[in-house]
Amino acid sequence: MKATTMRLSLLAAGVMLASGALHADNHDARAIAERLVDEHFQNSTLTREEQIEELLWFAETAAPMRGMEINTVAEGLTTHIYERDVLATAFTELTGINVTHNIIGEGDVVNNMQTQMQSGRNIYDGYVNDSDAIGTHIRYGTTINLSEAMENEWADFTLPSLDLDDFIGIQYTTGPDGSIYQLPTQQFANLYWFRYDWFQREDLQAQFRDIYGYDLGVPTNWTAYEEIAEFFTEHVGEIDGTQVYGHMDYGRRDPSLGWRFHDSWLSMAGMGSVGVPFGNPVDDWGIRVDEESRPVGASVTRGGGTNAPASVFAMQKAVDWLRDFAPEEAQGMTFGEAGPVPAQGQIAQQIFWYTAFTADMTDPGLPVTDDEGNPLWRMAPSPTGPYWEEGMKVGYQDVGSWTFFDSTPEDRRTAAWLFAQFTTAKSVSLEKLMAGLTPIRESDIFSEQMTEMAPKLGGLVEFYRSPNESNWTPTGTNVPDYPRMAPLWWQNLAPVISGEISPQDGLDNLASDMDSVMARLARAGVFEVYAPQLNEERDAEYWLSQPGSPKAKLDNEMPQGTTVPYDEMMEAWMAAGTR
Repeated sequence: MKATTMRLSLLAAGVMLASGALHADNHDARAIAERLVDEHFQNSTLTREEQIEELLWFAETAAPMRGMEINTVAEGLTTHIYERDVLATAFTELTGINVTHNIIGEGDVVNNMQTQMQSGRNIYDGYVNDSDAIGTHIRYGTTINLSEAMENEWADFTLPSLDLDDFIGIQYTTGPDGSIYQLPTQQFANLYWFRYDWFQREDLQAQFRDIYGYDLGVPTNWTAYEEIAEFFTEHVGEIDGTQVYGHMDYGRRDPSLGWRFHDSWLSMAGMGSVGVPFGNPVDDWGIRVDEESRPVGASVTRGGGTNAPASVFAMQKAVDWLRDFAPEEAQGMTFGEAGPVPAQGQIAQQIFWYTAFTADMTDPGLPVTDDEGNPLWRMAPSPTGPYWEEGMKVGYQDVGSWTFFDSTPEDRRTAAWLFAQFTTAKSVSLEKLMAGLTPIRESDIFSEQMTEMAPKLGGLVEFYRSPNESNWTPTGTNVPDYPRMAPLWWQNLAPVISGEISPQDGLDNLASDMDSVMARLARAGVFEVYAPQLNEERDAEYWLSQPGSPKAKLDNEMPQGTTVPYDEMMEAWMAAGTR
């Protein structure tokens, strides 16, 4: 529907106010915009006048929708709480559209989204859904194609200063057809985290060198990570009267255990194919696609990598490290319970640490900060496993993104689109970044304000300014139905973590279940495009002898450990990231 028709439909629906109240008085709108900028949005890459003009665009464009009530939803991250408490209130005051920005659990977001997609019943008018579901959105035909909408029904409702090229995660929300399906609103990576102050101690450096024959530093491979974990757990044991551990993770049978592994754990070991943002033809779930982006299998016998030797190695290390080098209680923890543990001061390093916890690591009263609130810890690139090759993705990056469905009434969907743009607009995005530390815009990352904050953030700013940042990517387009397939991970891998079955058996079960789901989806004919078309099964050795993924078992999966000095690495990052 063209934008002009959209305006007429709003009129017919009775949403427009009487002509005398159709537009807020320009003077009043400007006064509101000025006050919002001065009270809430002082930090921006725009000038104050540019901010005011951008906010006035929202007030004027939303005039036909004044008095409307909409419901949007997001998971409980600090960023989204800021959207609820600050941005939704500001947007309502500015536009007259009453927004309820609901904060619920991530699993509940996905379940509601899945229900709306399947039933056609509108539950929320806009969702903040991880871009991990991009493969779902491009296939079902129920997700609004934002590129098309911005040219048609939303032509008059798209912010002129939206600047899509400024979004650092827009490539992750783009389908094989080149269309954008989701708009990023928060972003965070999983990186290596460590106690910089401990690693700098000369006595510990000398002790490590005596035992292992190389320097204590940021590990660049999994051998070094394991040896550092062993060193702190078994050889150091205690620092300043506190027992310390060389590793932290979680292992409770819970949906969050799935995130632990399908968030690129296997590809960090080197299971997938070369290619960024998504391994091609085998992605970080181990799903192979053909040249037409159709999934053809996850099992090695179909050309996939889910149960390949690299994956088995990765799972075995997850089991071993959790058992041998982490606090015993970690085995019974969920993602949310384990996340705050490194801030308590007992953990030397964590290979798989989400930068979403950065804000929780900066309180001056914590054992991991000094008296002035400076971090005693740092973040660095994740070490890669023995199957990893240059040109592959290095780790995972979460990109929570605004997503809309055709089952939402058009007027409500358009109002939600305006709110989504407001939460990402340059007038407010830098303040949101400073509150939640989940960047979405390159201009914000390179702002003076983030330069000033950098020393307190332990490497976060340097990471996002580095060209290496693009090697941390979300789940890609190979996964045809994220809501259906994601639970298969924790259901099949929980028994591996608990020691009930072997890594090989757990991954065989997972790969088989993923193939079965994809086969059922293909038979059901539910996809409009890129439907699965599974390969016939062949002997595993056929695929393992082919170039690329799946890869045959290496003779030596634990080569010599290698490390790099943190400060040297940061200097290289900062030089590469200067613009």
